[in-house]
Amino acid sequence: MKSGLEDRILFEDAEIVVVDKPAGMIVHPAPGHETGALTQLLVAKRPGMAHVGSEQRPGVVHRLDRDTSGVMVFAKTPRAYQALRRQFEDHGRIAKTYLAVLHGAPKPAAGRVDTLIGRKPWDAKRMAVDGEDGKRAVTNYETLGKTNGLALVEFRIETGRTHQIRVHAAHLGHPVVGDPLYGDAVRDRCLRVKPSRTLLHAVELSFDHPVTGERLSFAAPPPADIVYAG
Repeated sequence: MKSGLEDRILFEDAEIVVVDKPAGMIVHPAPGHETGALTQLLVAKRPGMAHVGSEQRPGVVHRLDRDTSGVMVFAKTPRAYQALRRQFEDHGRIAKTYLAVLHGAPKPAAGRVDTLIGRKPWDAKRMAVDGEDGKRAVTNYETLGKTNGLALVEFRIETGRTHQIRVHAAHLGHPVVGDPLYGDAVRDRCLRVKPSRTLLHAVELSFDHPVTGERLSFAAPPPADIVYAG
């Protein structure tokens, strides 16, 4: 869209639209954020999406947090919506890769985190590693580089729990830079470049086309605050 979103369309056909979501944009309207949502911008140019899925979340089959940038796919038709929802719920055919800047580098440099994640009973906005009542969350990680006390880490998630990467990074003892819920505000304030958001980016997404079955992969280059952090 010449309004600033159209140049972030990575792919589009009659069934789906794939977008490189900018940091700071909400996916769908929410209390306190009734305008400026990604879905509203998409539906404005694609009115047929308005009744795909729910009216509050048209075309939405997965989500990224407001601060998280990167690749998202939206359904434009009911059949695409149903097929994509099944893929995201089953996890097996979806491949999601993220980049994050962490305080310090995990040890070992590459590994796998397999825990349960559930909501904190005293704070519905926060998730936590939960030994009994959570849902299984599996995250694979690899450290790509280190500088000035920070690390660039690639995460490949096998499940899609709320805040999964952020919770697992904190669980490793190396929270995501700029994370207001699970991060380290003291270390954030000590950085030469203060983070303006949670430094997490959805760099690649792979899935089966909901109608043709063709395997599709899309990548969004990391923004400058990920590349030049530290």
